[in-house]
Amino acid sequence: MNSHQSNDYSADKRDVAHVFRDRMAMLIAQRGFNLSQFSKSIGIDRSALSQFLAPDSTRLPRAETLCAIAISCGVSLDWLMGLIAADGLDGDIVPSTEALHLSGAEAQEKIAEWHREAVGYKIRYVPCTIPDILRIEDVSEFEFRAHSLDFREAQDHEARQLLSGTPRLETDVEVCIPKQTLELFAHGEGIWKGLDASIRRKQLESMIKQLDEFYPTFRMFIYDQQDIYSSPYTLFGPLRAAVYLGNMYLVVNSVDHIKAISQHFDRLIRAAIVPADRIETYIQDLLDSIN
Repeated sequence: MNSHQSNDYSADKRDVAHVFRDRMAMLIAQRGFNLSQFSKSIGIDRSALSQFLAPDSTRLPRAETLCAIAISCGVSLDWLMGLIAADGLDGDIVPSTEALHLSGAEAQEKIAEWHREAVGYKIRYVPCTIPDILRIEDVSEFEFRAHSLDFREAQDHEARQLLSGTPRLETDVEVCIPKQTLELFAHGEGIWKGLDASIRRKQLESMIKQLDEFYPTFRMFIYDQQDIYSSPYTLFGPLRAAVYLGNMYLVVNSVDHIKAISQHFDRLIRAAIVPADRIETYIQDLLDSIN
């Protein structure tokens, strides 16, 4: 095994151990037990359980112990190990991919749930327009003028909550966006045709301010869509990926598929023509180009 493969394996093991610890903490909280009571209920020595749950531990129980925990707690082994996002036994296994048609209110609730589950993990996403996490209300109203109010609010609500809570929650956020999107916006072309120049200036000024305020917790990268392409999607740490398809989401729960999408995001960052530490200068140039 070469050093690169070894590093990948170590990173994978840390991710699995992190998910395992989070889900064990969730089970303990749901039962209202202390550590001694919980270890007794699942037949594990308390000191061994403490080692598995230590913050920096990469240790995992043996297979028979994991099965005993899953059976005792009424959850699937796949859920316990982070292979699927939702809990349950064989009759309630979540498919590796699923298509969700969501109304405005349903979308807001579901996206909020995904963000809560991903607290502590890195959120990575490719937006379909101006990143909702940075979009001002005037631009949101223009972009979603053909949609109902609850749809627009669902798109914006959780993004604003995430950005306002980012430093407190210590949740890293990375965004990759094609330069063509920002250029079309700055020039008032494409879907932004007819958007007043004063609003476009206000949006870019707000973007510069927020990117400066939240860096390095929040980082944005610019890539050239002529060199590499991406559909819009969001990665909620190692737990889930949601590909945005307009009126629905294609939700990916499979670990292998989530890893593949994560690797695609890594390629976008490597291909970036504007790194996160130079993004404000790039946007300022766009701002100066608005007549």
